[in-house]
Parts: sequence; structure tokens; C-alpha cells
Amino acid sequence: QVNLVDSGGGLVEAGGSLRLSCAVSGLSFRDYGMGWFRQAPGKERESVARISYDGQYTYYKDSVKGRFTISRDGAKNMAFLQMNNLNTEDTAVYYCAARRLGTPTVVREVDFWGQGTKVTVSS
Repeated sequence: QVNLVDSGGGLVEAGGSLRLSCAVSGLSFRDYGMGWFRQAPGKERESVARISYDGQYTYYKDSVKGRFTISRDGAKNMAFLQMNNLNTEDTAVYYCAARRLGTPTVVREVDFWGQGTKVTVSS
């Protein structure tokens, strides 16, 4: 059984930081590109960041470039999203995503999802 468990969300003031974690089990982690999506109330789920299976390629949504960093740890089967200088527009539920032999660019490409972790940024 494949499981992606998201954690690390919470309430933070604008300008603060959070680190999201995704613990992966039940699949061959090295074969999967990983990503983080987010969904704000009333909006579609969108890709925020993604990383290739080998960690060599990363992509960020324009609005988070320079503030967010995606990473992965093959020894622990985990993916991370370090979020700095958060602002109120970052408020959303964040979802870890996995795609076999590729990076998850859009929702339909995702093979497996985490359950989501809520991030709330107060002004």
C-alpha cells in the first residue's frame, strides 16, 4: 500500500517560515518525481514546486521563487518544502504528490497524493 503523509503545516505570521515534510512508503522512491501542490479556498489545486527523481531538476511557481525550496532525501524516502518569507497569499492546503518516471506538473499527472497539510499565514 502506497502512503504519502504530509506534515508541518500550521499558523504563522507573515514573514515567517514553515517546513513541510512528506513521508513516502510503499513505492520505489527513487523512481518517482515529487512535487508540492496547494489549494486555496475556492481555487483550483496548483503546482508550487517539483523535483526530479534524482534531485537534479527543480521547478518553482513564479510567486514562490526565492522563498520556497523543495528537496528530497532518498535515504529516508522523504520530500520537503522549506517555505520562507510567507505571505497571506500562501495560505492554502498543501499536498505532496508523486509521479512515476516523471515530475508532477499538473493534477492529472499525479499518481499518488498526500492527505494535505494546512498552512495559514496571518497578516
